[in-house]
Amino acid sequence: MRTALLQSSGHPGHVAENLKALDDAAVRAAAAGADLLVTSELFLTGYAVGDDLGRLAEPADGDAADAVAATAARHGLAVAYGYPERAGDTVYNSVQLVAPDGTRLANYRKTHLYGCFERDHFTPGDRPVVQAELDGLTVGLMICYDVEFPENVRAHALAGTDLLLVPTAQLHPFQFVAEAVVPVRAFENQMYIAYVNRVGPEGDFEFVGLSTLAGPDGVARGRAGRGEELLLADVDPLFLAASREDNPYLLDRRPGLYGSLA
Repeated sequence: MRTALLQSSGHPGHVAENLKALDDAAVRAAAAGADLLVTSELFLTGYAVGDDLGRLAEPADGDAADAVAATAARHGLAVAYGYPERAGDTVYNSVQLVAPDGTRLANYRKTHLYGCFERDHFTPGDRPVVQAELDGLTVGLMICYDVEFPENVRAHALAGTDLLLVPTAQLHPFQFVAEAVVPVRAFENQMYIAYVNRVGPEGDFEFVGLSTLAGPDGVARGRAGRGEELLLADVDPLFLAASREDNPYLLDRRPGLYGSLA
């Protein structure tokens, strides 16, 4: 499955402009044969927009969601996008996966909030594993800091996730997460991981880019630089199956020894 990683911070504070940027990226991704387009964390609104996060937040079936669904259907590719989700008076840091026909497949709420900024503006989600079926693959959803907790990714592996989508807002000086942690997570859990970052300065933050699609052998199938980029890389189900057969990590586990971890 050809996957397009949209490394971009878009236009912070301007949902309509970000929806247009997403549609423009979908045109390029579809022309390149992509089946799936993944954005960065909070792409629809921007990350460092302060209290505007609450003002700009929308339900999972709101107007912005309808616009993304229309983009997916118009260009015939699935879209996973980051956005602030409003549910009553509660706001979550979320990612939603939409099918190529515009059907909403899955919605995930970030379970591990990073720093005072996120804890001041969001409520953490409570479902660590959210999945959907897409083109014969089991696709899982996660956001940024979540992937840095090995238990989170292992839970996805045990639930059968083949491709883990991780919209992120990775900050300087923590680029080692993109460079080292993500490929190791993919290897030790025998899955593909698409890690899609924001880029450049935004408010008090500086995002480092370096988006990557890591394979189950721990090797990056593609890696972006430090600027805006649409990165294309392939998820190969046959290679994944062969890798899982050769690497018995999940079969060789001894869960009875790990009770103290919980």
